[in-house]
Formats: sequence, C-alpha cells, structure tokens
Amino acid sequence: MAKLWFKFQRYFRRKPVRFFTFLALYLTAGSLVFLHSGFGGQPAAVSQSQPSPAAGGPGEGAAELPFLGDLHLARGFRDVGDASSIARRYGPPFKSKDANERAKLGDYGGAWSRALKGRVVREKEEERAKYMGCYLDDTQSRALRGVSFFDYKKMTVFRCQDNCAERGYLYAGLEFGAECYCGHKIQAANVSEAECDMGCKGEPGSVCGGANRLSVYRLQLARESARRYGSAVFRGCFRRPDNLSLALPVTVAMSNMSVDKCVDLCTEKEFPLAALAGTACHCGFPTTRFPLHEREDEQLCAQRCGAEEFESCGTPSYFIVYQTQVQDNRCMDRRFLPAKSKQLIALASFPGAGNTWARHLIELATGFYTGSYYFDGSLYNKGFKGERDHWRSGRTICIKTHESGQKEIEAFDAAILLIRNPYKALMAEFNRKYGGHIGFAAHAHWKGKEWPEFVRNYAPWWATHTLDWLKFGRRVLVVHFEDLKRDLFAQLGRMVRLLGVAAREDRLLCVESQKDGNFKRSGLRKLEFDPYTADMHRTIAAYIKMVDAALRGRNLTGVPDDYYLSSKPGGGHEIYSPKCGSVLTGTQERGGGGRNRPTEVCFTDNTGERSSFTVTITQRQKRLTFMEMKAPMENPGQGGPYHEGLISAGI
Repeated sequence: MAKLWFKFQRYFRRKPVRFFTFLALYLTAGSLVFLHSGFGGQPAAVSQSQPSPAAGGPGEGAAELPFLGDLHLARGFRDVGDASSIARRYGPPFKSKDANERAKLGDYGGAWSRALKGRVVREKEEERAKYMGCYLDDTQSRALRGVSFFDYKKMTVFRCQDNCAERGYLYAGLEFGAECYCGHKIQAANVSEAECDMGCKGEPGSVCGGANRLSVYRLQLARESARRYGSAVFRGCFRRPDNLSLALPVTVAMSNMSVDKCVDLCTEKEFPLAALAGTACHCGFPTTRFPLHEREDEQLCAQRCGAEEFESCGTPSYFIVYQTQVQDNRCMDRRFLPAKSKQLIALASFPGAGNTWARHLIELATGFYTGSYYFDGSLYNKGFKGERDHWRSGRTICIKTHESGQKEIEAFDAAILLIRNPYKALMAEFNRKYGGHIGFAAHAHWKGKEWPEFVRNYAPWWATHTLDWLKFGRRVLVVHFEDLKRDLFAQLGRMVRLLGVAAREDRLLCVESQKDGNFKRSGLRKLEFDPYTADMHRTIAAYIKMVDAALRGRNLTGVPDDYYLSSKPGGGHEIYSPKCGSVLTGTQERGGGGRNRPTEVCFTDNTGERSSFTVTITQRQKRLTFMEMKAPMENPGQGGPYHEGLISAGI
C-alpha cells in the first residue's frame, strides 16, 4: 500500500498540471452533488396565513372540482371563497394580488403567470393545463372565440396559456406556430394529431398547431381568475333600442341582478356587450340597431342592483352597457388583395402621428393587409403581414410612408394624409426612437442633449411633410389624428371610402370595440415637466401657423383647436394666436364674477406685453373652460382677434 501511495506522489510531482486538473474535477463534482441535494430537499416552509396549493385548505375542494361543463365551471369556483378576498371586480388583476407574494414568485409572478393554479417555479406542465387535441379552425368560424394575439417571433405554449388564463378563459389554442386564441368552449371538430405539425416560433421543440389547425389546452384556473372574466369596460348609459330582440338577441331575467352576473353571462355566451336593464341582462354586438353612439345622462340608469347596493343596473328603458373581454370577430379576418391593385394609395404621416394605429384600424375595417415603404420586423412579428411585401406589389390596401420628397409623393395615385398635434407627435416619435413602439424614452434622454437636437431636426420636418403632400399629392384626403380619436366611426368611414372599399357599418362598429390593437403606448406614464422650452414653443407655433394657412388655402379644415393649447405643469396655460403669432402664457388676473358671464381675462405674453380678451366662463373645482372667445378688448401691437374656438385650461 505504501509503495502504491509513493508511486502516486512521484507521478503527480512529475505532472503537477494533472494533479490540479483532478483536484478541480473533484471539487466540481462535490459542488454539483451539494447543489442537487439542496434543490431536491424539503420545500421551504409555507406561512400559516398562505396555505400551500397542495395542502388541504380553503378552496381546495373548489379547485379540484370535476369538469362541469363550459358554462358552469366559473359558477362552481365563484361559490367558494370569502367575499372579502374579492378585489376590484373590473380592475386589473395585479391589483388584487399581494405584492409580497408576487415578490416571492420572482419572474413567475408577472402578468403572464399569476392566473394559473398552484404556480411555483418547479411546476410541471400537466399541473397547469391539459392537452385536449388538435382541432379544425377557420377564419369565418373560429374554434375558440375569445381574445387572440400573435407573435411571429417569440410565441410559446406557456405564453399563450398564461395570456388566456390571465383573462379567465378555460381554453387556449395555438396555430401557425405563432397565433394564440382563447375561449370558454371549443366550437369545432377534432382532427388527426398529425395535422398539428408546426413548431412554436419561440420554442421550436414544442408544437403550436398547424395550418388552420389548433393545438388546444384546457387550463387549470386559479380561483381568482375563475370567478371573473378579466376587465369589463364601462360604455355608458343608452336608451333601449327599438327592436330589442334583434339588437340584443340574448335576454335572461335575473332577480338578484349585479354587474358581475350580467358580464359573466354574456362572456360565457361569447358576446362582447352586456346590457343591464333592471332585472334583465341582455347580450349582443354593437350594430346599426344599437351603435352606442348616443350616450344618455347616467342618472337615467341610476337604479340600484338587487344583489349589489352600490352598483347601477339600469332600467327597462335605459340600459347600463359594459364591454366584455370577448373579442368581436366580425372584423378580425384579414388577407391580401385577391388581385393586384391598379393604384397605389399612401398612408402618409410624419413619424409619431399614429400611422401604426391607423394601419390597425384600416386592416380591421377593410379586411385587407396594409403594406409599408419600409420593413419593420417588430411590426411583422405582431401581425402586420404586409410588412414583408414590396410596397409596389399591389397586394396591400395602402402603403405606410413617412417620405416627403416630390418624386416619392408622385409615385402614389392617392393618399390619406394623417396629421397630428406636433407637440404630441414629436414626443411620440422621441419615445419610439429611444423606447420602442410602446415604450418610453428614459429621463436622461429628455434632460440630455438628445431632446433639443431631436426637436431642432424634426420640428421643421413636421411642417414640410404636410406642405409637400398638399403640394405634390394627386388626390389627398386629410385626416387629423385628434378627429380620428374623437369620432372614429365617421373618420374611418372616410378613409375606407377613399381606399375603394365599401364601408359596412357593422364592421366599422366592430372596429370601434377593437380599436386599441397591440401598439398602444400606455397613457399612465406622464412626464412631470414640460420638455418644450420657450424657444421651442415659438418655433413650433410658427410651423403650426404655416400648416394651418396651407390647409385653409385649399378650402380644407384648419388644424384642430388643441394645437394652440399646451398645458404647463404647475398650473397656468398657453394659448397660441395664429393671427398675432405669439404664445400667451399666464393666469387669470381679474374677472367679472359669476358663472356663464362675460369676463375679461388678462395675459402677459412671452415678450412682456399685456393683452386681454373677453370670454364666457364656467367654473367648477377651480377649473375654467373658455366656452366662447371674443375679440380682444385691448391687444397692443398684435393686430387682429385671437383664435376662436373651444379651449379648456386649468388655472
């Protein structure tokens, strides 16, 4: 034994590198064994106040209920659980989940995973969803008729399941390797498993359906998701339609009516509208018989619900209407043009003017894909399939472009010219440039040299872009972004008619309920300061005046009134006068007193000169709304009245 040990010592003295190699391997193996035993040991202790999903506790029986049918499963979950645990009924789900619990879950506590049952980091696939099989799907008759979303780059089975579970759906289905559909019941026939043969774009080893074939999973919902169906949107109070049975085809009487019950009923029956009429719940779609365009005073619907003392359930004559999370599929089918178009129509805009949103609306309203002068991979991955076509292919209904040169403009036979408030457009494009399509630029970018340089280069382009299209465009339809937001039905109808497509009213009403799309930047994040300096305001004001004059010179409507108003943080307001060419800034100095009476308001402009004009005001909670702007009583050195129109400003 001593001889053997001596030989080993002599061997490693001669070959020290081998000795250290063996030592490193030994330490590595020991570390792996230690780590494996740590992960495979007993699970961490669970707080007494937060019972483990595996332990017998409140709700266990409900969570393990056998399948009771698509229409009644949610009721089974709803009956279990304490009323005090119910969060805001129609608020975002993350507000009802304890922040500490989300922190413990880490990355698994995000929006895609908090709704699935018993979620822990090492959760097995079969515990959160059960594979149901491969099913036939069709654009005219979907197998799953809830919400849908596409991602042609990163789609996975897990992502689709979590998105559907988060919205309270019972089923999730994938097809074409990148499209995800949700629903409460499967409304199609089962087909051979061999027909679901496409790998997921974000996980090639997994199957994500096939060509018009859905890989369908039944989800194990958490109690929170099972007792509600996502966020219902309040649409308002509306008069009872003339032909109720045709306008809202499903009616159910409920003695203990509540918003929750009616929304659940209409969601289960796959309708996007839930209308409460006292003790009756009506379900349907927005149609020409019930377009939801003429809202009534909410006091007319202020009858209390039988089951909820603090909710309004409408009356037999005036309905309270909510929009459910069911997707209105009447306008979701899209395809390329069946024959090559004989004309090229541009969707022209300055960057940041809402071109992507307008494309989304046009595709829904016409049923045809839109193209682009450029290629944007992120837009293609989100469903804009016309991105990959050459802009001259003739297969798309219109072409997105930001070009403004004469040669580029004259290449198109007609154009929709989308114009947006330059203050908003510049900020939107700056956010896109430094934060992506739906992201935000960092605070350092706004405060650094990037923002002033950006305004200096882009502000003149905002004006010249519009002026060039008005000058060189052959047939130009001007659409203001603000008007499109305010009256989508009428403005989108104008756009569709220029494109040569019949503007079906029911389809336009469907677009109204699906108007946001996937590229809406959140309105919750606001800058706490005005990024525009006084010099920037003066420069942009001059450009606004140029564009306004060009539009009016062609007998078109001038720019909207809110181009001349720019609110400032901390109170006060600014009004631009196109006649005098200055920005007036200040607060009210004296007034005639009383509501709805002519009042003289004094301002000091940027040059130090004092001006005043007479307005009729209403005052509510320290806010003044200028209802009618008269000619100025005194306007030294300016010459001419101020811009007339409806202007609101906080003072």
